[in-house]
Amino acid sequence: MHVLRPQFRIEDDHALDFAAARGFGAIVAADARGPRASHVPFVIIRRDDRVIVQLHLTAKNPLVELADGTRRFLLIVLGDDAYISNDWYVSRDNVSTWLYEAVHLSGVAHLRALDDNRGHGDALLAVSEARLPKQPWDLTQMEPGKREQMLASIRVIDLVVDEIEGQSKLNQHKSDADYVALVNRLACAEETASHRLAEKMRALRPELAYAKSHLADNGG
Repeated sequence: MHVLRPQFRIEDDHALDFAAARGFGAIVAADARGPRASHVPFVIIRRDDRVIVQLHLTAKNPLVELADGTRRFLLIVLGDDAYISNDWYVSRDNVSTWLYEAVHLSGVAHLRALDDNRGHGDALLAVSEARLPKQPWDLTQMEPGKREQMLASIRVIDLVVDEIEGQSKLNQHKSDADYVALVNRLACAEETASHRLAEKMRALRPELAYAKSHLADNGG
């Protein structure tokens, strides 16, 4: 990842927290034909002094055979994004841009034994179900034969992370006047992602005078 400005860089621990909270990304590796990618849920595990991204793929996915313990994989985790028009700024002669947050985690991928499939399934479900306002569902509630058939159809991969890259491009380098103008525009946009970015930008400069958002007017 090319970090455009030093102030955009997400510190490593915060980048890992960001990725863990999202829990979904694109896993990429290359073979003789070129890059291959799949979109996957994952969990982040701290094992001894290592950071491990654990994910699964269907057994027939071409990426499975690439997880040979020597090849490098890249996990791309995206957050919210929003387009910024150049006429939203107070000052003249700015350039239209895109605000976004993203984390890249890379390292060597290792294929786990089939015996590890159940443990991975339990861990992934526990994290995913905890995000929902309901009683968690788990694999014990599944018909045993169907559960074992499902678990046998996947392969679990450990990505041992040795490089963490994160970028939160929220126009931190802009003047207070331009910054406020952009936050106010994002807060009034129709897209929920724009609203979330506006809230993050407010938190970065809480001392500035922002317009009251329509979300607050509606009790949001």
